[in-house]
Amino acid sequence: MPDNVHVSESEFYFSSRPSSQVKRHIVTVPVAGRDVTLHSASGVFSATRLDPGTAVLLRKAPLPTAKGSYLDLGCGYGPIAISLALTSSGQVTAVDVNSRALELVDTNARELEVDVTAVQPHDVPADAMFDEIWSNPPIRVGKSELHDLLDEWLPRLKPGGVAWLVVARHKGADSLVDWLNARGRPTEKYASAKGYRVLRVRSERCA
Repeated sequence: MPDNVHVSESEFYFSSRPSSQVKRHIVTVPVAGRDVTLHSASGVFSATRLDPGTAVLLRKAPLPTAKGSYLDLGCGYGPIAISLALTSSGQVTAVDVNSRALELVDTNARELEVDVTAVQPHDVPADAMFDEIWSNPPIRVGKSELHDLLDEWLPRLKPGGVAWLVVARHKGADSLVDWLNARGRPTEKYASAKGYRVLRVRSERCA
C-alpha cells in the first residue's frame, strides 16, 4: 500500500462504500505491449499506482487470447479485468465489495469499449463458471478469511480451468501452495519476481 494512501485495511477489503474523500488519480497499465490509462481514486486498493504484485501477475502469467469467461476476484479499479478483456475479447466479470472500485471499473471499461461486468460478490449468478480466475488476493485479511475466499471461488473454475494468483513470498506464498494442494487443488509456483510468487491453480476436476 502506498504510504500516502491513508485508508484502513478494513476499508480496502470490507467497506461497500468507502468513507474517505474522493481524490481521483490516473494510473498507466502496460497491457500486451501498449500502455493503457485507467481511472482510479482514493478509497480503493493501490489507488495511485499499479500495485507491484499485480504488475508481476500481469507480466508473468499468460494473459488469455481466446474468447471465454474470466473472473477478476478483488478487482479494485480494474487493471486485471481490463487487461483480460483487452487481450481475450471474452466476457470478464470483475468482483469487489467496494462500490467505488466497481464504479471505476465501469468507467474504465466503457472508455476502452471492452466487455467487463463489475459486480458485488453476491450479484454473481450462483451457476456462473469461469475458464480462468485471476486475483491478487487480500492476504492481509488473515489466513482464515483468505482460505474461505478461495474455497468459495475456486470451485467456480470450469473443468480444465485455471486460476492465476499472485502472493508475496514473505506473506505466505509457499504455505498457500501447500494448503491448496492439500485441498485437492493442484497448485504450482509458476513464476517469481520482485519478491512475489505467481501461482497456477488447476481445477480439481482435472487433478
